[in-house]
Amino acid sequence: MVSLVRALGLHQPDRTPCGQPVAVAEAHALLELSREAGLTQNGLAARLRLDKSTVSRIVTLLERRGWVERRRDKGDARMVHVHVTLDGRDAAANLAASRQAKFSTIFAAIPRPERALVATALDTLIKVIRET
Repeated sequence: MVSLVRALGLHQPDRTPCGQPVAVAEAHALLELSREAGLTQNGLAARLRLDKSTVSRIVTLLERRGWVERRRDKGDARMVHVHVTLDGRDAAANLAASRQAKFSTIFAAIPRPERALVATALDTLIKVIRET
């Protein structure tokens, strides 16, 4: 597992595995937010499996980049919804394209007869990690 984390560059806090100059947590948050308009910070925390305070810090960083904006719920001022800006949509599209290119290259390098086995093993690994 440690070798996998290092090979993907997940231990490098200032860039994604696909080489973009964005922290991995910020990239994941932006991609989730770009999938659903107006997701709450609590909803984002649940999807990312992170503490609410961590998500609040991530959203602040994304806000500083001009990629998202917070909006109070009209019916409940305690609720905050996060919306992706136009610049954020562009950044999310760039991140998604970079991610797709990187992982397509990796997957293509796996010998064809082993691809299904690798995909199944990754699914199993993810399931076990989520359950523990």
